Amino acid sequence: MPRERDVPTVSILPPHQATPSARPPPTVITVVIVGAGVICALYFASEVLIPITLAILLCFVLSPLMELLRRVWVPRIAAALLAVLIAIGIIVILAGVIGTQIAELAGKVPQYQSTIETKVETLQRLLRTNVSGRFSGLLGKLENAGPPQQPSQAQAPRAPSPGTQQPSNEQKPVPVIITQTPTTSALEISRSVLGPVIGPLATLGIILVVAVFALLQKEDLRDRLIRLFGSGDLHRTTAAMDDAGRRLTRYFITQLGLNCGFGVIVGTGLLLIGVPGALLWGILGALLRFVPYIGSYVAAVLPVLLAAAVGTGWSMALWTIVLYVATELVMGNVVEPTVYGHSTGLSPFSVVIAAIFWTWLWGPIGLILSTPLTLCLVVLGRHIEQLEFLDVMLGDQPALTPVENFYQRILAGDPDEAEEQAERYLTERSLGEYYDEVALEGLQLAAADANRGVLTPQQVEQIDLAVKELVHDLAVRDDVERSSHRRDADADEMEDEAPDEPGGSRRGDPVTENRWPGGQASVLCVAGRGPLDEAASAMFAHLLRLHGADVGLVSHAAVSRARIGALETRDVGLVCLSYLDINGSPAHLRFLVRRIRERLPGVSVIIGFWAADDPFLRNQAARREAGADYYVSTLQEALSACVEVASKTAEIASGVEQDGARGADVRRTPVNG
Repeated sequence: MPRERDVPTVSILPPHQATPSARPPPTVITVVIVGAGVICALYFASEVLIPITLAILLCFVLSPLMELLRRVWVPRIAAALLAVLIAIGIIVILAGVIGTQIAELAGKVPQYQSTIETKVETLQRLLRTNVSGRFSGLLGKLENAGPPQQPSQAQAPRAPSPGTQQPSNEQKPVPVIITQTPTTSALEISRSVLGPVIGPLATLGIILVVAVFALLQKEDLRDRLIRLFGSGDLHRTTAAMDDAGRRLTRYFITQLGLNCGFGVIVGTGLLLIGVPGALLWGILGALLRFVPYIGSYVAAVLPVLLAAAVGTGWSMALWTIVLYVATELVMGNVVEPTVYGHSTGLSPFSVVIAAIFWTWLWGPIGLILSTPLTLCLVVLGRHIEQLEFLDVMLGDQPALTPVENFYQRILAGDPDEAEEQAERYLTERSLGEYYDEVALEGLQLAAADANRGVLTPQQVEQIDLAVKELVHDLAVRDDVERSSHRRDADADEMEDEAPDEPGGSRRGDPVTENRWPGGQASVLCVAGRGPLDEAASAMFAHLLRLHGADVGLVSHAAVSRARIGALETRDVGLVCLSYLDINGSPAHLRFLVRRIRERLPGVSVIIGFWAADDPFLRNQAARREAGADYYVSTLQEALSACVEVASKTAEIASGVEQDGARGADVRRTPVNG
């Protein structure tokens, strides 16, 4: 009988569904070689790739129209053909309007001939006057620079020598060559006329044919791409393709609408100014604005020159310049950011770099296609781990998270920029949320680096000092909720344990509902033994003071065995221990809580583990052994627990006072005999 390890195993999965083997990540050299190969292929195969790329991008523009036609019960093939025919019809109509406007404008040129000649003569006279005046002044300066030089002997005319013959004034006969002009055939004439047109028409035909087939087989092409690139992770591949299609379609439709609006505004403005051919310039403005950055200004050149040549003065040209510049500034800086938002997902710097790169690679067509092609690269970077650098370099997402940015600025010793980041964050969130979601998590990164020995003691001290300065600068801020980002989920996750049960955990209410009962005992904030626990404890003390509590802040050394006897404990009713990291065995917590209870009998103890994933928080036995009253993982939870303890203390004190007052009244009431 064969042993089990000798029995061969056969996979019943299809080849494309077999479990993929773990592949090592590509090296930098491999990425560079592959990238260089892709760029070379794009450059040398541009004549083939440009029509295909234009056809695919045209599909994104026509897809909504095709879907609309299919909703009205138009068959699939008819809907695709009709969408392409509509696109062809729009192109033909625009070409006809442009040709008609150019012919009409050319016919009106003789009417403006006198004005144009007057403007040209005026410009020539101004140039001649300025140039001649400057030239005369320059000659005068040269003449006054030194005495006039006498002609030297070398420059004097030489007398002819006796034996030299004088040149004759007789002209030599010019030879005449008779050539016969070849007759031009009709084929050569048609070739010279149609040659420059055949190339663009053939490219347009290829684009339209590819677009038709791409629209007809859109789903099939999608499935083939999924099978080719992402059959092992259908969810991620589908999300990437849906994201790319949605962004590209939204970008093209939005850009088409904005450019048409630009053309309408420019055409109407030129019509009111009186520039001939306003419809022509409006259409050209809308078309040329598809070229990033320079399209609208290139479209303004001919209308400005025509306005300068046609108008009797210079006011028409100036108003034309103002119209184009003002419209472009408003569209580019006000309308587009509002309409686009984050739909493209590209940073402004990446758009400029992409325009330069694709123009170098594919010429003017590359400039027009630079934004959508770069958008496709960013989408790939967001969904493919190996291409994440594309999203980091070209995307509009911040390179660092708010937590990483906070830690980097604090590590660099720049609390001013950290405060600026906090000011931006506090426009939408409360101070408690900023401390919990940014500052504490940034301190946890610093504490982890300190425990690993990455940070020097000087750097740890610098971070601690910078955080304390930040807390001091934020003392003027309030802790008020400014948006709908309330932690309702946290309130729903409150544990069912009684708050006063040892080892219980507390999930707090929203920050804005925490109000400290007046006249109650103060809170003593004790920092843990970690190097940055004092900074975290300072944040919590700041929050308590903002909510009206009387707070004392001490270091971990102040509650040591040798010094806890000298600790000031007057009016202290609550002690809060603050830990960024438990850092080893939690046994010292049990002894620390025991010392605090011996020094402050009856006081409530709260332990804050600001790392929510700390295993100690999930260990019920360890929490009961430590002997604290509350265990929290955020500053807002700790604040809610402190307010609850103070409120209960106030109720008990109020009840005791009322009982004492009733007893005094009974003693003072005379007994009627």
